Amino acid sequence: MNIQSCRIGCGACCIAPSISSVIPGMPDGKPAGVRCIQLTLDNRCMLFNEPGRPLVCTDYSPTEEFCGTTQHDAMKNLQELELLTSA
Repeated sequence: MNIQSCRIGCGACCIAPSISSVIPGMPDGKPAGVRCIQLTLDNRCMLFNEPGRPLVCTDYSPTEEFCGTTQHDAMKNLQELELLTSA
């Protein structure tokens, strides 16, 4: 089941996983569990719909499988996925 769009103010995909791509302001990407520098205090992406947004972020498709039904679910699911894929 696809979520039509990101939950406003969630930001889990900008915090939980590591991102190895260059992010404006984070030339080495970001480690898991670290807030992206482009994430506002109310958990909105400052690069959303901007050309400088990393491809990995643009290609991410929020689904219930990854994002659950709440921000808490999304953090838990994405943290577990990060652990499974970083070994």
